Formats: sequence, C-alpha cells, structure tokens
Amino acid sequence: MESTFNLVLNHRPDPLDVLKTTAYVVENSRHVTINYDAVERAADALVEKKIEPPAWNYDYHYHDGTARTVNYLFLLDTLNFCFWGKPKWGIDYNGKHLDGYWALAAALKRAIQKDSRIAEGDFLARISPQELADTLCVSGTGTIPLFTERWRNTRELGTVLKNLWEGEAARLVECAGHSAPHLAQMVAENFASFNDIAVYDNHEVRLFKRAQIVVTDIWGAFKGKDWGEFEDIDQLTAFADYKLPQILRAWSILKYAPTLARKVDAQIEIAAGSPDETEIRAAMLWGVEFLREALAKRGRQLWSIQVDWILWEASQGKFEGMKPYHRVRTIYY
Repeated sequence: MESTFNLVLNHRPDPLDVLKTTAYVVENSRHVTINYDAVERAADALVEKKIEPPAWNYDYHYHDGTARTVNYLFLLDTLNFCFWGKPKWGIDYNGKHLDGYWALAAALKRAIQKDSRIAEGDFLARISPQELADTLCVSGTGTIPLFTERWRNTRELGTVLKNLWEGEAARLVECAGHSAPHLAQMVAENFASFNDIAVYDNHEVRLFKRAQIVVTDIWGAFKGKDWGEFEDIDQLTAFADYKLPQILRAWSILKYAPTLARKVDAQIEIAAGSPDETEIRAAMLWGVEFLREALAKRGRQLWSIQVDWILWEASQGKFEGMKPYHRVRTIYY
C-alpha cells in the first residue's frame, strides 16, 4: 500500500525536495509522531474560519519600491533568526517598544533611511562589528543572540552580492525567472547562511526555512508584482521554525516522546542539527501538509504558506495546553 507521504507527494510539487527528504525523517522518527486524528479535528475547526494572511507591514519594513528594497529584504532575512532569550532584545521605535523580528525590521529601516549605504553590497561586504551593532541598535534592551554569526552572515551577503550580482539582490531575483522555488534554491546554493540542510541517519534533509522566507517576503512586499512576481509561490512549503511546532503540539497534532517532552517543557536547549531538532522540524512541515490536505478535502484550498500563516497567528495567543517551544541556538530560524 502506498504510504501517506507518497500520496501527498504524487500530486504536490516539491521542487526543493523539502517534503521528500523530510518524509524519511518522519517515517523513521524516534521522538516525534504525527496524530492524524488530531489533524482531522483541527481541519474541522479551521475550515470555517476566514483567516486571511496579514498585509505587508510598511510601518516597520523599509520600502521605496526600488532595488534597494530587495537588498533590504535580503539583509533582513540574513539576520532573521534566533531572538529568544531573557530579557528579549528590543528597541524603541517611533514611540513604541519592539522586540525580536519587528525590532530587527524597524532597526534596519531606520538605519537605511539615515544612511542608504547600509543596503549596498559593497558596504555590507566590509561592515565592521561595530557598524552592525550601531545599525541594529544593540544598546537597546537585552542582548541580541548570536551577534558574531549575524555579522558573518552580513559580510557573506555583501560579498556574494558584490562578486556575482553587482551588489544588487534584485539581479539575483531576476535570474530566477519568476519561479519562487528556483529563487529559494539559488539563495540556498549561493549563501551558506541560507543553506539549511540537516543530516539524519546519513540522509540529507532539506529544510530551507530562511531561503523560502526571503522569497515570500519579496512576494509580500511587492504585492506579487515587479520583483515579487512569482508564478509558483504555491509550491513553497511551510517554514520550519519554533512557533509552529508549539501550536501543532498544543493541538495534539505533534506528539513528543516523554524524554523529549520533558526537555522542551523545561526549556533545556536542544543541539542544532541533532536528531531531536530535525524530527521536530520535519514533523512540523508534514503536519502542515496533512492539515492542508485535510482542509482541501473539506473544500478549502490553501497553499502551505497560507496554512503556515494561520498556524503562526494561532500560536501568538495563549491558551490552555500551550507549552514552551523548543529552544535551539541556530542561524537557520
């Protein structure tokens, strides 16, 4: 009998091989399982909810409609990872206190408005740690984690853009021919910091969270036009991060073995690239796919990234049964 995974893959384009490679992990997982009955219950609850993806936030994101915006988005997602910690890193921006991702977006916007060089490949290729610290306003509340890694990623971004695309990420986007998966693949292949691949039982596992995020952000920022015009945005997968496993576990779609559950609940750090982490991320991706399939059977056709948005919105609330998300220090999410 054909496996449930193959049934999905037979009619679900997977040009990045994210689903194909993570299916092996889920089928052989020792610590994380998917509860299919819970998937059906969640689909019943969600099918009537008219949740729309949020509009692109132009208040905190830089956007001038030019190629500089594309460089901004690449820089944003080059730095978009691992904000957890106490106290959480944040900044004050236009009378509001922002933390995590929104602090990053707004700090970069403010810096580029003050000095447009910050969005230029040549400047990023030689940016000093102090210049990056000033750009991110790291003197705000808390300490931004993995600062050295962020600096290295920024230098890599600038160097690659300078050497291959005349300093402009827009030229890279144009080479993808309006294909979202092709652009994500090009980003992963050319920037080590985006090449989100794990090894599980000697099998390569492609996750590509931030490579797909930057494509989706370009699409969202440009409203599917200009550099954001992609003919196959629906072929991207969900984004394997912290928050979606948390909500899927709260809904009993993901089940953790007792040893892993105790570790996550005690907020004990899990090693990046470990079997535990890879199993959580792989099961999250397939939990989204099974939920998408279940919704489709109920007449609601959604892309994987749209299901991701719905789950992410749900994860922002606090309710009974919500337990901590898994803690990992990593540049990939």
